Amino acid sequence: MITGLDHIQLAAPPGTEDALRAYYADLLGMTEVPKPPALAARGGCWFEAGTARLHLGIEPDFRPARKAHPGLRVHGIDAFAARLTAAGATVTWDDALPGHRRFYSLDPAGNRLEFLEPQV
Repeated sequence: MITGLDHIQLAAPPGTEDALRAYYADLLGMTEVPKPPALAARGGCWFEAGTARLHLGIEPDFRPARKAHPGLRVHGIDAFAARLTAAGATVTWDDALPGHRRFYSLDPAGNRLEFLEPQV
């Protein structure tokens, strides 16, 4: 029986760890957590914020997915979008999900991310 979601894994090309750290930790405000030593040798990095756990693994022939994405809940979505825009990230708003405000953006590897906030 499934009891919850442990983490989401995204891929990235070799040598992008510093750019991923700048984006996920510095810009998004997630905390980098150490990978177990046996996995650290593979490269990549892991991040957490609240209950969201995101693993970025290195894939030599990486190609970002065009549609697949994690959906990350945020608080204060307008300020969050402004922060990404100020850092040079593209923010694409989408109002098709009833009861939510949301937008899409890409990480430095080209992974699509959805940021959403329920409307109350």
